[in-house]
Amino acid sequence: MVDTYTTEVIEKESIPTLHFPTLPVSKSKEQLQVLKKKLKRSMILGNVHRTKMRIIFEDESGKKEVQTTIWAVGDKNIVLKKGIIIPIHRLIDVIL
Repeated sequence: MVDTYTTEVIEKESIPTLHFPTLPVSKSKEQLQVLKKKLKRSMILGNVHRTKMRIIFEDESGKKEVQTTIWAVGDKNIVLKKGIIIPIHRLIDVIL
């Protein structure tokens, strides 16, 4: 995935107020596999080194970006600090 995105930068504390559509953002199988590998690596970096990642995702109003650590990665969601959740099907990219 390309490292250039036009996004609205937000604070992680505002994520719980966002609405995420049930339809996934468009990704090929290969892009989804790469994203899942990035998520696992990001979780390790977040837990061991407290590394903040640039998380690009899309809610109902457009592309958003937040810089924070990823604490957990599940089958359907990622969990940020303070239990804030972003659905994986709405993620576009995760960048170190």
